[in-house]
Amino acid sequence: MTRLDIRDIQPVNRHPTIHDEFEALEPGETLTIVNDHEPKPLFYEFQAEVESFDADGYEVEQHAPDEFVARFPKLEA
Repeated sequence: MTRLDIRDIQPVNRHPTIHDEFEALEPGETLTIVNDHEPKPLFYEFQAEVESFDADGYEVEQHAPDEFVARFPKLEA
């Protein structure tokens, strides 16, 4: 499982970085991101644009006011 803390990445670079990391995953693997807000817009973006995204397996948990941990699974081959 790949874990990516994007809180220190400039907002303009966050989505491209996440997409690059997700594409590098093998089928069946999961990208876990740590963000400072709930990544609901990113979920909708993945759902609409990324065929290999397993939207049914998506999970997000809030660990602190500024710490959201979201799991973006990649579909099995």
